[in-house]
Amino acid sequence: MEYHSDRFTDFSLLIFHNEKLIAMLPANIEEQTLYSHKGLSYGSLILPDKISFQNVLECVCNLLKFLSENNIDTFVFKQLPKIYNLRPSDEVDYFLFILKAKLFRKDVSMAIPLANKLEISNLRKRRLKLAKSSDLNFISNGDIASFWNEILTPNLKSKFDVEPVHTLLEITKLHERFPDHIKQYNVYFEDELFAGCTVFETKNVAHAQYISTKNNNKGALDYLIDQLISNVYKNKVYFDFGISNENQGMNVNEGLLQWKQSFGASSVVHDFYEIEVANYTLLKEVLI
Repeated sequence: MEYHSDRFTDFSLLIFHNEKLIAMLPANIEEQTLYSHKGLSYGSLILPDKISFQNVLECVCNLLKFLSENNIDTFVFKQLPKIYNLRPSDEVDYFLFILKAKLFRKDVSMAIPLANKLEISNLRKRRLKLAKSSDLNFISNGDIASFWNEILTPNLKSKFDVEPVHTLLEITKLHERFPDHIKQYNVYFEDELFAGCTVFETKNVAHAQYISTKNNNKGALDYLIDQLISNVYKNKVYFDFGISNENQGMNVNEGLLQWKQSFGASSVVHDFYEIEVANYTLLKEVLI
């Protein structure tokens, strides 16, 4: 997270049990409020796969008690979308209920379960047929700089008047540090870059962090996505297109949503909660 450390006051926490690290919380602080780290898409409580219900309860209770002792009144918590869990792990969901946490935002992500894919739409089939007749060239570990400068940044600027969340320097540094987890895939026609996708990988999920195309007249973007879901990541559990929301989760971009659905994606929610720290005492009565 250090690449954007100048933007946030870090307050990340490590939780130990008998001197053994059992949980981590990426977080930043603003006045008397702690946030699941605003610089991370998915900044939830990170737990190991072998942890008991009782230990998770102890983690959450002691975490909130610690915040209370440090004069932090509110904890704004981002829950990890469940497709990223390696095994069932809903203990925190239950404790949010006990804590009377307020659900104040839901984002809708779109993901494809790769072992149980739906059939793509007829439009996608036509676009793929066009792409396969267009002599396109799919490149793994493609050129990030060209994608950023020629396609992604100009498209975001012209369509939405925004910049990519990561600057080219930031994404380049991240790629250099995590070459096995951040990949760039590009599609060319002859020598011209037509489309690209920057993918963040976890053990189970391939997450499309950035997708953009310069010219889709030849079906370049359709071809790119088909290569990723049918070949490159066919052995992953999910391919995650990311959210389609605007206005803090209150609206959904229907065109973007429909495009993702046309590849067979369906909805996965990303929940945001507000927790009153003083309510940690409610957790002490859970086990009877």
